[in-house]
Amino acid sequence: MNDSRIALVTGASRGFGRSMAAHLTDAGVWVIGTYNRSATEAQEFAAQVTKNGGRLAFLQLDLSRSELFPAFADSVSRLLHDWGAQQFNYLINNAGIGFFPPYAETSEEQFDELVAVNLKAPYFLTQRLLPLLADGGRILNLSTALTRAVVPGASAYAAVKGAVEVLTRYQAVELADRRIRVNTLRGGATESDFGGGIMHTDAVKELSANVIALGRIGTPDDLGAAVPALLSTAFGWANGGCIELSGGQSL
Repeated sequence: MNDSRIALVTGASRGFGRSMAAHLTDAGVWVIGTYNRSATEAQEFAAQVTKNGGRLAFLQLDLSRSELFPAFADSVSRLLHDWGAQQFNYLINNAGIGFFPPYAETSEEQFDELVAVNLKAPYFLTQRLLPLLADGGRILNLSTALTRAVVPGASAYAAVKGAVEVLTRYQAVELADRRIRVNTLRGGATESDFGGGIMHTDAVKELSANVIALGRIGTPDDLGAAVPALLSTAFGWANGGCIELSGGQSL
């Protein structure tokens, strides 16, 4: 049997998810990552990790299509079997999308897509994967500092992520009989391709840095480097909480 710890990270081919997967594999954790469209990036990343002695494999998944979740769970089960394991230890619901139009201009279509990917997917994908998640495991749901600090244009995105934070608390209570700890990782303004690359613009970076106590926006590694610790036994008493990594944004 495989005694290695195994994590499943959604959206692991780029951005936050890629950094999380890289730091987890560096820590000796085997990682199953998902990608949607970036197959080449995923394959190149997996090859790089393998070359460096880590274990990373990717499975394709469109999180907007919940009807695909049963087949995806079967694929995870087969991959675990190939790795000599029956279950995995950590689930990180990282993948998400963002739209940032003014409240009065946000369309119903945009709202529904945000709900489908950022809320419905973590809700029902986690539910589907529960038989494969080991007792005593960990779940991290990704949220945003925009749930507590209002920035015009983020109403729909922040509202949906606020629902994720509520979901985390319910999961923490209802999965406690299996000793599964569930927490929210709340990220701050970070330079990445998220939201169409809006965080790469000088104006947005400057505006964001001005409200961050440490005086700069984050990088994907500011979140990714913390994940192995957050999943470790050192955080074993954390449950149902919201852990913010934002450099002191909008305090």
